Amino acid sequence: MNRSFTAVAVCCGCSLLFAAPAWSQAPDWTTTGNDAQRSSWIRADLKISTESVSDPGFKLMWKIELDNQARHGNALTPPVLLDFLISHRGFRSLAFVGGSSDRVFVMDTDLARMEWERRLSAGDSSNGTPDCPGGMTTGLTRLTNLGLPPLGGIVARGRRTPAESGVGQPNEGAVTLAAAASRSPSRPAAPPVSSRERPPARRVLRGLNFVYALTSDGMLRTLYVSNGIDREPPIQFLPPNANAHGLIVVDGSAYVATKNGCGGVNDGVWALDLESKEVVSWKSPTGGIAGLAGPAFSPDGNLYAATSGGSVVALKAKTLELSDSYAPPGQGFTSSPVVIDYDEKDYLAVAAKDGSIHLLDGSSLSGSGHHTPPNAAASNFTPGALATWQDESGVDWVLAPSGPQASGASFPITNGAVTNGAVVAWKIVETGGSPALEPGWVSRNLISPLPPIVINGVVFAASAGAEGSSSAALYALDGATGKVLWESGDAIQTYAPRNGLSAGPGAVYMSTIDGTLHAFGFAIEH
Repeated sequence: MNRSFTAVAVCCGCSLLFAAPAWSQAPDWTTTGNDAQRSSWIRADLKISTESVSDPGFKLMWKIELDNQARHGNALTPPVLLDFLISHRGFRSLAFVGGSSDRVFVMDTDLARMEWERRLSAGDSSNGTPDCPGGMTTGLTRLTNLGLPPLGGIVARGRRTPAESGVGQPNEGAVTLAAAASRSPSRPAAPPVSSRERPPARRVLRGLNFVYALTSDGMLRTLYVSNGIDREPPIQFLPPNANAHGLIVVDGSAYVATKNGCGGVNDGVWALDLESKEVVSWKSPTGGIAGLAGPAFSPDGNLYAATSGGSVVALKAKTLELSDSYAPPGQGFTSSPVVIDYDEKDYLAVAAKDGSIHLLDGSSLSGSGHHTPPNAAASNFTPGALATWQDESGVDWVLAPSGPQASGASFPITNGAVTNGAVVAWKIVETGGSPALEPGWVSRNLISPLPPIVINGVVFAASAGAEGSSSAALYALDGATGKVLWESGDAIQTYAPRNGLSAGPGAVYMSTIDGTLHAFGFAIEH
């Protein structure tokens, strides 16, 4: 009897798991910048909106101090997330954080407790420098899909909502089924799927996922998400002590960028075929790879990188052969590219040293179909990454962290005097049959602003603060105006590293230099 009951329970459980509609899941934040395009944009969220973040319920949910030693501004990497895991320990929603001391920390985000942690390498014991800090410098990553994430139509997963149960009348089915049927006419239809979008996610038993880590000895580790055990022996990806950024795994290969010549490693882009273990690289002829997000990918697999010496290049996936480039005279770039899907065509936005944002036709970098606005945010603050998002009216936006001169530019909406820095926003508009950037708004004053992220029309911006003088702070801004909707107040006690934010369903994550991970969102009942 018990064996039969167990079999029925397993079958029913599996049928419920797989019965979820194909459009019901939002992709996890799997890599730096959330997706292969490095958009830093979560397109839909059940809990976070411009209305909900103004409620008192949005607050610091928890914080955990992790055993990590900071190295010259490097501390914890922004979490990558897995919102639904079934393992030998049951259902889990997990955050994976890399530490500069070559550690991996994994937290259950629902229960605010450590799931597992692991020291991967003895690391380099030298002191390092700000340009070459040593230790683990790039974030962790999970397998990332090249396609564009869907725009909407998600439902909660894991322990995000309370369970329902009930017994219906004879021959009428369960109460919960009837309730679901009554709601179905008002459920929003799934948007049409572009050929450039990733295939709709389906709920599966996800116990055989992996998280990838690149340690200071240049070894790529492939770890089981459930316990941190190596799936296979570590693979030599880079020479030791490189300053690596933007680790990502797509289509069977791992990619990463290097800068500042640390450890004698050439500045450029590197690729590792995970099956053959072959490593290839493209050496930058014009300075290190710009920004903190590393290479960005178009939905069809083109690979883009910007250099501090003044070029934006298109490289072929896997081989890293140069296929096209853009090199305006007298320029240098300061951010990683972000790929923007504009009318089913790829455009790139890249920040330059003079404070301008270059909007480039990704299909023809050496062509003339580009737009460069007047200097709109010139400053000595170096933005590490941009963000892009699309509002409900279909207008695309580009966001960048900027220095104090942002307030002096011709932005129609400002939110107070900017003495330290700000987040600045541009709209993409049609001008003469081609897309161009139009100034939108400037945020409130921010001290050393971090690269912003966007959730459901809410821009999350952060002041990194400064050692010995000010603590970090997180702000929720209206994506259309930059108006402050919510702020963290004194919830954060010290300054933050420069690598930024990440987010998952109903929550935003931010770390500080002392190794503390903070989770802001709506508390859930247990």
